Amino acid sequence: MASGHSLVSRLVAHRGYRACYPENTLIAYEAAVARGAHFVELDVQLSRDAVPVLYHDRTLYRVSRQQGAIHQYTLAELSHFRAFEYDRFGYRFAQNPICTLADFVTFLAQHPHVTAFVEMKRVMVERFGADVAAAKVLATIAPVAGQCVIISYDLDILLAVRERGWERIGAVVDHWRERRNARLRTLRPQYLFCDEASLPRRGRLHFDDAQLAVFQTSDPARARTLFRRGIALVETDDIGGMIAALAGESG
Repeated sequence: MASGHSLVSRLVAHRGYRACYPENTLIAYEAAVARGAHFVELDVQLSRDAVPVLYHDRTLYRVSRQQGAIHQYTLAELSHFRAFEYDRFGYRFAQNPICTLADFVTFLAQHPHVTAFVEMKRVMVERFGADVAAAKVLATIAPVAGQCVIISYDLDILLAVRERGWERIGAVVDHWRERRNARLRTLRPQYLFCDEASLPRRGRLHFDDAQLAVFQTSDPARARTLFRRGIALVETDDIGGMIAALAGESG
């Protein structure tokens, strides 16, 4: 991303406005966009009947206080569960539903200036295979294809979406050294997402022709440093606070 862009426009709302709302929920994304987010990130898994839903964890307990996993329930069964994160919010959001990818797509279509990084979770490949996972997600996001980038830790998923003609992809790695993976480089992703804690302490950062994104920080000073070092996008849980802190700055 070229210099001169406002720093606010280079922030990514990690799982929505996660600091103030349950993650991966429609209310979290509505709040993030209302605060001025240009980019959002979401996690996608498949229900037992292969319907894409927004969910990060492999188990339901932390967010929904239920036993089991997303892939063990049909969408009809999941519709009776809630996404409220009791440990962080108590029962404040106890009536908040689990969000389907289709519902998110309807929301995104109303905000054409917003780009979504759609992270397809590895558990999808383990349970359904990369081909089924890719087919289900791409079909769902087709109405907003121009606003979406598929990202994943799983290179099989990225290959599967590329084979279906999807160009905009991003690889996700936990450690900076993983960028050297030969298979990853062959994919030539447009984005590389990396844990900011794993980055080298100094020096300019770059990776082939990809734009670099990091997850996550809610420290404005840290974000400024990352931008100066060549990071294009910074994910944050506190999109509202970061936008307020970085308003008017460019780089």
